[in-house]
Amino acid sequence: MIGFLLEPWELPFMQRAFAVAAVVGLVCGVVGVYVVLRGMAFIGDAVAHSAFPGVALAYTFQGNLLLGGAAAGIVTSVLIAFVSQNRRLKEDTVIGVFFAFAFGLGIVLVSTRDSWTTDLSSFLFGQVLAVSAADVWTVAGTGAVLVAVVLVLRRELVTVSLDRETARAAGLPVFRLDLVLYAVVTSTIVMSLEAVGNVLVLALLITPAATARLLTDRLWTMTLLASALGGAGSVAGLYVSYAYDLAAGGSIVVVLTGLFALAWLLAPRHGRLLRGRLTAA
Repeated sequence: MIGFLLEPWELPFMQRAFAVAAVVGLVCGVVGVYVVLRGMAFIGDAVAHSAFPGVALAYTFQGNLLLGGAAAGIVTSVLIAFVSQNRRLKEDTVIGVFFAFAFGLGIVLVSTRDSWTTDLSSFLFGQVLAVSAADVWTVAGTGAVLVAVVLVLRRELVTVSLDRETARAAGLPVFRLDLVLYAVVTSTIVMSLEAVGNVLVLALLITPAATARLLTDRLWTMTLLASALGGAGSVAGLYVSYAYDLAAGGSIVVVLTGLFALAWLLAPRHGRLLRGRLTAA
């Protein structure tokens, strides 16, 4: 067992992969808490897919794919935040409109090229085993900034997430807080693309937070648990990928979902099995 745990660390590319996976998992856990509390899982999917046209455009003009994706995701998130201020439209409706448009635009842009390349497919499916030392430091620095922003504004973000009308009545700048949260979610998603790719990034953002939600009712505890689950699950997924020669991004998501399933069944207060036994008793 000790040999199995230590063997991957002898390989430099695995060391970098473990570092990126751990940081991304930790950050996604923290940010995902506020996404889950607000019931806006759809925004994660929308932003992830809205990055697609930016990537496709950058690919067409041979630019930086991640920068292109970040720009497109931020523009889309700002538009969603702005249009969502119209009380006639629910937030998920606005997200759906921009989600469909952005992904459709990405498909149109991709269709102008004759073939797909490894760079574009790695954006869609992740390539954590190919990250460089510079990528590790970039992800670590970006992650530290995002976590700091969330922690500084945690009370305001929770208030807006739970009751927007009360937040407005209390004089909180709801629109600006929406912009901050959308920008943080977008940045987190783009930062995570190399680990699990555009297709699976939503799971990394939502699943650890959803698992923690089953285990505790306290916000601070939920944040710590989601962060720990995201980091540990990502590292465990890489071990599974290494041991069985499987896709890294998919393995990470499968492990995280397995942890969610265990919590859904066995959580002390909200687990399905334990709750059923208490009801029967």
